[in-house]
Amino acid sequence: MFEPRNILYFDPFYFKNGNQAKAKYFVVLKIIENRVVLASLPTSKDYIPSFQEVQTGCIEMPESNFNCFAIPATVCVTECEKFFPRKTFLYGHLLDEYDIKPMQVLYPLENINFEVWGKMKQCLFDDLLCCFRNSKAVKKKFQRLL
Repeated sequence: MFEPRNILYFDPFYFKNGNQAKAKYFVVLKIIENRVVLASLPTSKDYIPSFQEVQTGCIEMPESNFNCFAIPATVCVTECEKFFPRKTFLYGHLLDEYDIKPMQVLYPLENINFEVWGKMKQCLFDDLLCCFRNSKAVKKKFQRLL
């Protein structure tokens, strides 16, 4: 379940902050000491400032403390040839840690509570990590982990 590059799909995903549960992708970036997973929750919400050209890949705006990795719906994301259904954004400031044990209790059964949707292509994953690792918008502790 929790392996770097895995893209998990939860329906529903229960947010740590108590927001309403909904279907959600979950990209595993790093496992820390077999107890915590560093992950990004991709979204179809485009928060890129209107004056910035939306491009594929890393969008870094240090003057605005903004970082995003954009993946168009036309880009194959996984080794098993899957595409996100819409243009998808992974935001550096939204990276978070999730304790593995509670997640395994909340989502105990693969293909019932969650699905391993696919493994992100290595080149795309490397670009994503580089984007986050080199961004001022990403918390320093996450940069060091990446």
